[in-house]
Amino acid sequence: MAVLLVALLLPALASAQLRIEIVDGVEGAMPIAVAPFAWDSDMPEPATSVSEIISANLHRSGLFDPMDEAQMIDRPTRPPEVGFGTWRLLKVDHLVIGRVTDAPDGVGYEIEYHLLDVHTGRILLSQALPVGPGDLRFGAHRVTDAVYERLIGVPGAFATRIAYVVVTDQDGDDELFELVVADADGHNPQTIVRNTQPILSPSWSPDGRKLAYVSFATGRSNVIVQDLYTGQNRNVSSDRGINGAPAFSPDGRKLAVSLSRGGSPDIWVIDLENDRREQLTQHWTIATEPAWAPESGRIFFTSDRAGRPQIYSMRSDGSDVQRETREGRYNARPSFGLDDRHLAVVWSDGDNDFRIAIHDRETDRLRVLSDGRLDESPSFAPNGSMVLYATRQNGRGVLAAVSADGRVRQRLVLSEGDVREPAWSPIIR
Repeated sequence: MAVLLVALLLPALASAQLRIEIVDGVEGAMPIAVAPFAWDSDMPEPATSVSEIISANLHRSGLFDPMDEAQMIDRPTRPPEVGFGTWRLLKVDHLVIGRVTDAPDGVGYEIEYHLLDVHTGRILLSQALPVGPGDLRFGAHRVTDAVYERLIGVPGAFATRIAYVVVTDQDGDDELFELVVADADGHNPQTIVRNTQPILSPSWSPDGRKLAYVSFATGRSNVIVQDLYTGQNRNVSSDRGINGAPAFSPDGRKLAVSLSRGGSPDIWVIDLENDRREQLTQHWTIATEPAWAPESGRIFFTSDRAGRPQIYSMRSDGSDVQRETREGRYNARPSFGLDDRHLAVVWSDGDNDFRIAIHDRETDRLRVLSDGRLDESPSFAPNGSMVLYATRQNGRGVLAAVSADGRVRQRLVLSEGDVREPAWSPIIR
């Protein structure tokens, strides 16, 4: 089970929690009820219950309209207790019920839950999920993932994590940079690294165990790989010039980076097992921001070789270079989600406004999703449902998220500090 051991290794480095605001949701969202789960454990019940977390997750997706607990006439915890007629009168389509008990082996808990179709009376999902002693919130996210997938047909991403950089002003002119990892709903933030020098471009390994990022702690750029479970870190690139934009390969064995050791920045691949390096691009213009396509393994990158920044792709050996984007005067910072078809980018039509867009590689069409002026650093959710990005609000950096169809919008705000450089983790198994 995925638990951030960094929380134990660095207990003093807890960071402020992100507050999520729903800006826009889907009109006619699916009516659903999550009845209060029974607490059948000898341990004290947490302040926020499992059912409250599930309900909040579903609401945050923008696709569901969970019923307020105060409006519930019945509060069943097992299928035989459900009076479907009552719930039909309340105009609920689906009902989630359950209970939390002590695990059979005495270690941790077991979350028993059921998803029911109110109109047919069918049980759509029924499971007993074991969770560790400190993993009730994570368990609630996993329950939400299962409910979401059963009703929407796409894997949920509630049990994932996000990484981001927080910049706060210190005494004098100094700034403090913190690399933070939190649950996808903003809870359980933990500072992984803090320094008075910039931290940039966090990137997740496919198994969610490691983060690669750029650090200027030595006074120049270095690419670092940090193990979130052991706390160990490794400097994988500290060449003269630029060491930037790390991206893990789909199998986690290699890291694509942008290095300027030969002059202009080019795309290189570093084998993390033997440190062997291979230069993939050799061009006098800039090549940076590599991203691996999850299905084909092609490497996408930003280059201005046609005069303005656009997205290009190539095979993992550097051959077969193709231009991918043509709509707009500026396309940069590619990010993939579930498949190779949809590519999130920073887009501009040359009016000095930078927005988040999705390029559909199958239709060669581009759809602008955000409406800010300085939107940047898009990161696709691993299920392809939403794009997380950085933007500006009231003069400071915040995170925002928008659904892939543009209908659901969220804002993630800290009480203080600039938030930037978000990266959404893979789905945690």
